Amino acid sequence: MSSKKDNSFMVSFKRMSAKMLGPLVTTTIFGDHSPLLTKAANDSEGAPGLTTQLCYVLQYEAGSDAVLLDKEARRLNYAEVYRPLQYAEFYEQQSVLYLHRAQSLVDLLMEGKPAFHQKLIRMITAVQQHDNYDINLAPVSVFWGRNPEKEDSLVKLFFGDSFQPPTILKQTINVAMYGRDNYIQFHEPVSLRALVARFMADDVEFMADQIMLHLSKVLDVHRELMLGPDLSDRRNIVKGLVHSPVVQQAINAEMASQNISEPEATKRAAGYLNEIVSDYNYSTVRLFSRSLSWLWTQLYDGVEVHNFEQVRKIAEDYQVVYTPSHRSHIDYLLLSFIIHNRGMMIPYIAAGDNLDMPVVGRILRGGGAFFIRRSFKGLPLYAAVLKEYLNSIIKRNTPIEYFIEGGRSRTGRLLQPKMGMLAMTVNSYLRRESSKPIAFIPAYIGYERLMEGGSYVGEMYGKPKESESIWGLIKSLRKIEKIYGKVHVNFGEPVFLDSVLHAHDIPPTLVLDAEQKPPEAVQQVVATLAQTIQENINKAAVINPVSLLSLVLLSAPKHALDEAMCVKQLDLYRGFAQAGTYDEAVEVTTLSGEEIIAYGLRLKLITRVPHVLGNLVVVAEKQSELLSYFRNNIAHVFIVSSFIASLVIRNGKLAKYEVYQVIESLYPFLKAELFLKWRPEVMRDVVDREMNALVVAGLLQADKANLYAPDMNSEEYAQIQVMANPIHQSLQRYFMTIALIGRMGSDNMTIQQAQDVSQLLAQRLSILFESNSPDSFDKTLFSGFVVTLEQQGYLYTNSEGRICFGELLNNMAAQANLVLSKDTQQTIDHITNLSVAEVSEAMVALQAKSKKRKGS
Repeated sequence: MSSKKDNSFMVSFKRMSAKMLGPLVTTTIFGDHSPLLTKAANDSEGAPGLTTQLCYVLQYEAGSDAVLLDKEARRLNYAEVYRPLQYAEFYEQQSVLYLHRAQSLVDLLMEGKPAFHQKLIRMITAVQQHDNYDINLAPVSVFWGRNPEKEDSLVKLFFGDSFQPPTILKQTINVAMYGRDNYIQFHEPVSLRALVARFMADDVEFMADQIMLHLSKVLDVHRELMLGPDLSDRRNIVKGLVHSPVVQQAINAEMASQNISEPEATKRAAGYLNEIVSDYNYSTVRLFSRSLSWLWTQLYDGVEVHNFEQVRKIAEDYQVVYTPSHRSHIDYLLLSFIIHNRGMMIPYIAAGDNLDMPVVGRILRGGGAFFIRRSFKGLPLYAAVLKEYLNSIIKRNTPIEYFIEGGRSRTGRLLQPKMGMLAMTVNSYLRRESSKPIAFIPAYIGYERLMEGGSYVGEMYGKPKESESIWGLIKSLRKIEKIYGKVHVNFGEPVFLDSVLHAHDIPPTLVLDAEQKPPEAVQQVVATLAQTIQENINKAAVINPVSLLSLVLLSAPKHALDEAMCVKQLDLYRGFAQAGTYDEAVEVTTLSGEEIIAYGLRLKLITRVPHVLGNLVVVAEKQSELLSYFRNNIAHVFIVSSFIASLVIRNGKLAKYEVYQVIESLYPFLKAELFLKWRPEVMRDVVDREMNALVVAGLLQADKANLYAPDMNSEEYAQIQVMANPIHQSLQRYFMTIALIGRMGSDNMTIQQAQDVSQLLAQRLSILFESNSPDSFDKTLFSGFVVTLEQQGYLYTNSEGRICFGELLNNMAAQANLVLSKDTQQTIDHITNLSVAEVSEAMVALQAKSKKRKGS
C-alpha cells in the first residue's frame, strides 16, 4: 500500500506545469465523451451500495501527457488526475494508471522495459477485499501531432506521434513542435471489478498482466484509428508489390502475350504502380486541414455532420470503407476533412486519373489519393497491379473511400452503381489475408448550392462533358456567386460484408486465390452490396431548406405560389418527414416554412413578388433548372405519398385495392430509379401508412373501401395537387416508353433504340409542353427503366437483339387510364406515333451527332 503522506507539493508542482503549458498548448478533444464520464467524474454510487472512483489509463508514463490530461479534465469538471484514490486502508496518490514506462534514447536500441503493474495489483486487491468498492478505468488517448511513421524518416521515428514509447527528449520536442496540434480522446470506462471477474486467476500478478494487456489493446485500437496502421514509404510499397507472387505471375503473362523481356515487363508493372500508388504524408494532410478550414469558412455558412459517432465505434472492430454519394468535386475533400477533424485517420481515396495533374496530383497523393484509370480493358497487367495494391491496403486495415456511382450525378438522383471497386474489395477480402471484417459506411452529402451546377445543366442539354479537374472547379468558383449556404453530411446505416456473404450462403471457409474467378454467388454479393449501399445513402437523406423549397415550388404551376400557401406546404412536408414516414435516419431542417422562404431569398434562389392580394413566392430567373437538382436529392422521401395523391387527384375517387394494384405493379421501377428501401412484399403496408397520414392531414378523405379527393375549391385540394406533382415525370416517362415499344410492335426495335428514342421523345415533350427541365430526359433514366422492364419479365430480346413482348406489357400499358390524365395520354399517343423508318432515321442522326461530338 502506498504511503498516505501529503502529496500537495506534487499537485502544486503539476498545476504550475499545467499553467506553463497553457500558452504553448491548444488541445482538441475528440469523441462524445461526456455521457461516458459524467457518472464517474467524482466519487459516486454505481450499483446500490457500491462506491466507485475514476482512474484514467494512459499507455505510456509521460509527464507531459498526464499534465495535459489533468488540465483538460479539470476544465471539463471531470475527476482530477492528481486526486488520490482511496477507500478504507487503500490509498494511491494519483488517479492515473500507466501501462508502460517511458523510455530513454538508449532504450530505443534495446528491448523495452517490462510493464509496471504493482499499482494495478494494489487496486485489484482493494476491489477483491471490499465488495462495495469499485474503480472505473477510463482509457485515454493523448496525441502530440498525428504523424504516421515512415521507414525513411528518422525525425518522425523520434518525434512524430507513433506506436513507440515516448522518450524524455521526445516529450520535450512534442510540446515545442506539436503544442498547437495535440489531441485527447476519452474512451468508455470499464469496471475493474468486471475485469477481475473476466480474467479471474489465483495468481494476481498474472491477472494484472492480462488486464493491462487488455487495456493496452484498447488504446492501440484507438491509436490506429487516428494514426492509421504503420506505413511504409511509397518506394518500398512499389518495390514490394512488383515482387509479389501475383504481380510476378502477371508480369510473366505480359511477357508471353506482348513478346517483351522480363526487365521491360517489370518496368511496365512498376510504371503502373507509380501511376496508382498513394504517397500519404501527414504534412500534406495538415495543410489540407488548415486550408479547407479556411475554404469552408469562405464558401459555406457551415458544415453540419450527423451520426459520425457510429463510425468511430464501428472502426474499432471493422475495416471501414467509406462509400458516399458523389455530387461535387468537393465531396472527397469534405469527407476527409470531417474524418480528420474528428480524430480518425483519413481514408485512402480512389480517384480518377484525370485528377493526376502536375502539382495537384502530387498534393492529392499526399492526402491519401490513389489514381485509377477510367478504363483498363485489355490491360491485364494494369488490372493485376491495381488489385494487388488494393489488397495491400486491405491487408493493412487502412480505411478506404470510393464512389460507387463512378462519376458525379448531374441530376441530383443517385446513379446506378459501378461494380468494379466493390468487386475488387470483396475478392480481396475473400483471400482472407486481412485481420478485420469489412464495414461499408454510406454517407449522404447534400449541398444547398453547387459550384458545378451550370456545367451540369449544360451537359444535360447535350453540351460536351467538361473535363473533371481541379482547375475546372476553380473556374466554376469564378462564375458562380459565392453564396453556397450549408453543407450537410449524414453517415448512414453501415453494410457489413460478412452479413451479406452469409445471406448469400458464402461460407467463411471459402478462400479465393488472387487469380481465381469468383463464383456466381460472389457476383450476386457485389450486386446486393451496391444496391444496399445506395438505399442506405437515401435512407440518410438530409432535407435541407433548399431541397424542400425546390420540391414545393417546382411542383407548383409556373413555379410560383402564394406565399402563405407556400409556407403551409413547406410545413406540411416538414411534418411528414419529421414523423419518420420514410426512415428515422432522415435529417430534417428545423427552420419553419417562413424561415425557409427567408433563407431562399438570402441565397437568391427565389424572389418575392409583392401583391395587394398577398405576396407571391417565385423561383428566381434561371434557377429552376438548378433547383431541380436539389428537388431530386429528396424526391424519394415523399414519392409514395406523391403517387397516392396523383392517383386520387387523377380519378377523384378510387378504390383502395386499385391504389394497391397500381403502386405494387410500378414499384419495382420506382425502386430501381430512386433506390427505395422497401421490399416489394411490404408495399401494401407502406401504402396503408401513407394513405392514413394523408387522411389524418385532411388532404384526402376515405371510407372503408375508397379514397376521395377533397373539394376542388378547398385549400386542401390545392395542397394535394402540389404533393401529387413530383411523381408525374417518372410516370410519364414509364408510359411513354411503354407506348413507344407497343407502337413499334414486337420484334421491331432494339433495346438501344428504345432507350435513345424514348429520351428524344421526352426531350421533345419537355420543350413543347413543360418547363424544359433537362433532368426529365436524362438518358440514364430510360436505360434503367428498359433494363428493369427486362428484369421484371415484361419484355425480352430475341437472338437478333430485338425486343419481344406479350400481354404482360400490354396490361401495364392499360394502367395509363388510371395513372395519367386524358390530355397527357393524348400527347404521348401523338409523339410516339412513329414508323420503323422514322426510328431508324433518328438513330442515324444520333450516331452522327455522337461522332461529331467525339471529334470536337
